[in-house]
Amino acid sequence: MFDAVLIANRGEIARRVIRTLDRLGIESIAVFTEGDAAAPFVREATRTVAIASYLEIDAVIDACRRSGATALHPGYGFLSENPALAAACEAAGITFVGPPAAAVQLMGDKLRAKDVADDAGVPVVPVFSDSQARASDAPYPLLVKAAAGGGGRGMRVARSPDELDDALAAARREANGAFGDDRVFIERFLGRARHLEVQLIADTHGNVVHLGERECSLQRRHQKVIEESPSPVVDPALRERLGSEAVALARAAGYVGAGTVEFIADFDDPAEHYFLEVNARLQVEHPVTELVTGLDLVELQLRVAAGERLPFRQADVQLSGHAIEARITAEDPSRDFLPTAGRILAYDRPGRAGSDTSGSETRVDDAIEVGTVVGTSYDSLLAKVIVHADDRAGALRRLARALAQTTILGVTTTTGYLRGLVADPAVIAGELDTGLIERRGSPPLPIDAAGIAHAAAMLLVADSADRPDGRAPGDDPFARADGWRLAGRRAGSHWRLSVGGGEPIEVDVPAADVAIAHRTAPGRFTLDQRGDWLLAHDGDVEWIGHNGYAWPVRRVSAAQAQGAAADGELRAPMPGQVLLVGAAVGDAVTAGDPVVVLESMKMELVLAAPVDGTVVELTVAPGDKVTVDQPLARVEA
Repeated sequence: MFDAVLIANRGEIARRVIRTLDRLGIESIAVFTEGDAAAPFVREATRTVAIASYLEIDAVIDACRRSGATALHPGYGFLSENPALAAACEAAGITFVGPPAAAVQLMGDKLRAKDVADDAGVPVVPVFSDSQARASDAPYPLLVKAAAGGGGRGMRVARSPDELDDALAAARREANGAFGDDRVFIERFLGRARHLEVQLIADTHGNVVHLGERECSLQRRHQKVIEESPSPVVDPALRERLGSEAVALARAAGYVGAGTVEFIADFDDPAEHYFLEVNARLQVEHPVTELVTGLDLVELQLRVAAGERLPFRQADVQLSGHAIEARITAEDPSRDFLPTAGRILAYDRPGRAGSDTSGSETRVDDAIEVGTVVGTSYDSLLAKVIVHADDRAGALRRLARALAQTTILGVTTTTGYLRGLVADPAVIAGELDTGLIERRGSPPLPIDAAGIAHAAAMLLVADSADRPDGRAPGDDPFARADGWRLAGRRAGSHWRLSVGGGEPIEVDVPAADVAIAHRTAPGRFTLDQRGDWLLAHDGDVEWIGHNGYAWPVRRVSAAQAQGAAADGELRAPMPGQVLLVGAAVGDAVTAGDPVVVLESMKMELVLAAPVDGTVVELTVAPGDKVTVDQPLARVEA
């Protein structure tokens, strides 16, 4: 086994690998960029090495040399599926904790991987040439897909020939940005389908074992949202068939290490399935497999990389109970899941870190703590909440409770949305397909904006009233809005609040309602009949949280309430970078014409002209960084 392992990654996966290294008594060496200097994974590693970028292979190899690391764990994302990193490790005498460079290259090329799968007897999705896709009898919808990389990047659906050119252009741009390779191909798009995948582990002695399947059908924009194991629709016979196909493919590819073979399956009959791709790395959703098998996949990766034989055979693998994972991301469900950013002001979480197999009912793998600054330079994943129970119904109940115990203030996240998703009747029934999330839209929140504003006002009153000196240090008591009086009973108070950037809401808090809110600890309150709440301050924004939901609330002055954005003004709905500018000042545009294209976390967003007219103002250029609500352009009718 190794003395020291360098982790060429960041965030929650770096912390996950560090936990196993610590348990095995192996030194963990973390690389980090300037922006991550204060991140939890940097503090938790045995030693650290500063680098300029997680994507610079030479810098990562140099960090191994400088630190004395004899092995490198790539995590997932970044360079994990780049064969050049595996080859560079081999040339430098450093053990790559992953497949051989040749296998990474083969599986990373989706077209070549399809050929290998076909030769191994694994059913594959039909691929179409450009001319075939443009033929009158082409079986639309079709999927344009990046030939390199994975993780749902570089994928676009064309539902008619008229959409094909735009889909090809967008997929190529995204693929080039994510993987440095703009090659794409076109394949059949299965409308109502399930996404199933099989976890593999293979050693250097010819042993290949599958660890059961995962159901990953709950997706949005080809990004997985909730994963579980086992699948609610895979019986033992189909599990054996999927596993055998995955093992045959791994053997044909000369695969070594942990990997995942992904399949697309018919919703009504999952026995009708097709090979999608191989992810030649550890998957984000690997914890659900760990919880149902009792195996530590990171430890198995390390032992295989060290040349050890797998300590078990296929017959020894048993699935116990049911595990489900929910991914919490920095995205705003009320704005079509646009990326968000900010500083973590408060963070409540269930369970504990460090329990990586089936001994714990609830596990949280996260990248954040209070004070963490969340930007848009990296993936939006903040935390994964994973639960294990005796059966699927029990796991769903446990996940619902765990999400209710998870509250993040300071950054808009998907936690509340996930609560609604796990309570959806189709999800409870196991009727899952890759289009379910898109079809269901965003369900209404359990509390409307007026109710949130009223709760926020009561919390703000209680926060001021319950201070030891009755007011915040430096406050002018005569300027307070909480009904304070020099003598006599407290009066009611009036508030004008905007919830989540919405229209201002007028709120009156009667003096009698002050007694409803009680501060139990700094930033923590109870509201009679409404449970526990969190409150945190961020400049002129007050963040409140309740049962997994969180809302930014802003005080609005009378002048602000009267002012509104001018007709035709385009503002940035998310933080990010300007990718393209499709118009110039003086151009005539029609409502719906693209004016500015933003990119954030490798996701593109087109901002179109809201009205017919002329572009009279344009404040950004390609490459500019923008913040939420920043004015970008104005179209005058």
